[in-house]
Amino acid sequence: MGAIETKPKRKIVFVNQATGYLTIDVVNTFAKDYDEVALICGSVRVQDVELDSKVDISKISIYDRGNNFRKAFSWALGTLQVFFLLLIKYRKHEVFYYTIPPSAYLLASFFRSSFYIMIYDLYPDALKIRGRSEDRLLYKWWAKQNKKVFQKACKVFTLSNQLKEGVKKYYPNANVEVIHNWSAFSGKLPVDREHNSIIRREGLSGKFVVQYSGNIGVTHNVEVIVELAESLSNNGDIEFLIIGRGERKNVIERLIKERDLGNCKVLPFRKDEELYESLCVPYISIVTLDDRVPDISVPSKVYNILASGVPIMAVASLESSIANLVQTHNIGRTFLKDDIVGMKEFILDLRNNPDKLKAISRNSIEASKEYTNQNAVRIYESCLG
Repeated sequence: MGAIETKPKRKIVFVNQATGYLTIDVVNTFAKDYDEVALICGSVRVQDVELDSKVDISKISIYDRGNNFRKAFSWALGTLQVFFLLLIKYRKHEVFYYTIPPSAYLLASFFRSSFYIMIYDLYPDALKIRGRSEDRLLYKWWAKQNKKVFQKACKVFTLSNQLKEGVKKYYPNANVEVIHNWSAFSGKLPVDREHNSIIRREGLSGKFVVQYSGNIGVTHNVEVIVELAESLSNNGDIEFLIIGRGERKNVIERLIKERDLGNCKVLPFRKDEELYESLCVPYISIVTLDDRVPDISVPSKVYNILASGVPIMAVASLESSIANLVQTHNIGRTFLKDDIVGMKEFILDLRNNPDKLKAISRNSIEASKEYTNQNAVRIYESCLG
């Protein structure tokens, strides 16, 4: 009898410096069928679903959300650590790169392993937000590397058609597939405001809450919310909440104090166990995106907002992916950052028209049903195909 051929083991390692529920869902899907599954990460933030116990975790530096220097340093250090782990420990694994740190996927040029890329933020395009022009040496070098890497990738995943076109700008024949993100709270019923403990605790009963939750950085246009609060300061029932952290948090707090705005306050991030309840607090959720480069990302929090059934007021380019999402599902409106009058009228319109508010809320919940963790299965099946 001839020797029995043994099927080669399937091994894959995922790279994401800041691992959350989206990555966990994908990793767990692969863990069901692959022989060995590993994860290179700086941190793992668990919400409802735990990481499969069979996953081998290798830790690198934590993604630093501080100022530009600290953030860039954590990215550079993380990329270097990923390189040595791929060289020594995971040389025979397929690799699935996420763009955190954003330079990690460029390491694919140094290895022969099959690899996939999930583009959350498209670089070097994102450097434009930081004032880097296309004439800069780093920008040109990165663009050249993109052409090489996208050409070799088994599959490049993006979150929107706009991002897909951005990838193809570097290599027109790249194998790109659009698979949207999804909510961590798919299928949950929104928390009724009358029974929302955060509303009671923060003294928000009877208030028409407009809420921003996210990073408060240079590119996030959070100053718009302060201007809106000032323009609506005579409407005692409208309250603005800014929940988050970032390098401009102190600036926003100072602006609120200088303008003596009693209808606007900054609060720290909610605990994970309070996140969904917090998303259900407002009547309108604000999402901001830098309008200088509209197609480099789609904020993942959008999908969690959908599941909470809250209308979205997007402050972004009218040509952006989020604008397209909002319009497609009729879940709110998108405004340019200088259209304070339009935003003000939108807020007052929804406050004064409960039936219209409820209709948009229903649209939001219906739209959330299209963005579930079934998309993690689609990613897995696409990699196999």
